[in-house]
Amino acid sequence: MGANHSHQPAGPTSRGTLIATVAVIVPLALATLIALIWMWPAERKEPAQTSQPQAGVQRLTGTVTAITLKRCPKEPPLEGAPQGEPVPPDPATCGDAQVELTSGPHTGETIITQLPSGPGAQRFAVGDDIRLIYSPEPVLEVSPYQISDHDRSSPLWLMAAAFVLAVVAFGRWRGLTALVGLAITFVLLLAFVIPAILAGQPPLLVAIIGAAAIMFSVLYLTHGFTITTSMAIFGTVASLTLTGLLSYAAIDLVQLNGITDESSFYLDTSYRINTEGLLLASILIGSLGVLDDVTVTQAVTVAELAHANPGYRFGQLYRAAARVGRAHIASVINTIILAYAGASLPLLLLISVGDQGLGEIVTNPVLAQEIVRSVVGTLGLIAAVPITTALAALAGIRATRGGDDDHAAAAARHRRRPDSLPDLVG
Repeated sequence: MGANHSHQPAGPTSRGTLIATVAVIVPLALATLIALIWMWPAERKEPAQTSQPQAGVQRLTGTVTAITLKRCPKEPPLEGAPQGEPVPPDPATCGDAQVELTSGPHTGETIITQLPSGPGAQRFAVGDDIRLIYSPEPVLEVSPYQISDHDRSSPLWLMAAAFVLAVVAFGRWRGLTALVGLAITFVLLLAFVIPAILAGQPPLLVAIIGAAAIMFSVLYLTHGFTITTSMAIFGTVASLTLTGLLSYAAIDLVQLNGITDESSFYLDTSYRINTEGLLLASILIGSLGVLDDVTVTQAVTVAELAHANPGYRFGQLYRAAARVGRAHIASVINTIILAYAGASLPLLLLISVGDQGLGEIVTNPVLAQEIVRSVVGTLGLIAAVPITTALAALAGIRATRGGDDDHAAAAARHRRRPDSLPDLVG
């Protein structure tokens, strides 16, 4: 029995199922690869309107060795701000910092620069690793070194190491392949999707090709080249297509143009990027991460049910797996809404303190965009369950029947060879 052990949850795959799966998967994978190579960005598109950066400006790192606090100056009222007493600066942000440079041509030297002050300024303490901006032509008596931010490289690397160790310790080989898949996702996003959009390629088309490449590489690498994984890919492709169509219709219906903040406005004016297509692309890529979770779960659930109950017909297999899918969808929908609410929490707070009615709040373009994103993403997830379950159930039924036919044929051949057994009776 040990020699016949398999990691596959289902029984033997029928020849017809295997041929049909390969006949669909191979053209899809080849089309994705060809499109990926064809659309791979060669040059980055330059912005149409940009100001020339100041010559000689450098970004350096350093460590705070001493801080001297001073009395905070009185801030003048901002033009256009509501009348009243201005918010005083934090006393811990007024003064000078002594910094030892850890990069640049003057590494090891100690300089003195002013702490960032004013409303919202960050706090710095002795021993903090920081980032500085060096300008060789300072204005008046201002130091050429200005503190810009904390240097978060070391803490982030520490968190990344803890994440990798936890995933590998728990998931072992499967966890390692999941990390490789995550690395492929980042490479495709940073080396293809973002540069291709900046190079002037249509954002929606770039997102489709990028999502397909991520889906094929990550799912097969993480879950293996199996019929179960292929059914999950079929369900993901169908659901992602439906999500794209619904997104296109919803954005046109609600009349969104994708410009809701300074970043999208800058991309539209300086890089001439289609912000409406960028919104569609963001919805597709955001939906992919949850879709593959749902489709893989449904495909594996059907395979396990077919293996545990070989006598199940298609309807029984579908209904049993659909019950699991409904429970999964109920929890995933709540996850999606909470994720969007958490990301938009500062915006929700600003809207709540404003003197606006519920109708004005809901129709705000920023909030309307998040509502559209949540609704079409949820509809795509709901559609993923019946589509993937039906495909996996068909494959499971064919696999079970194919396996039974193979056993029956082997038994028939065995019966036709009486001389294959030793003569135990003399």
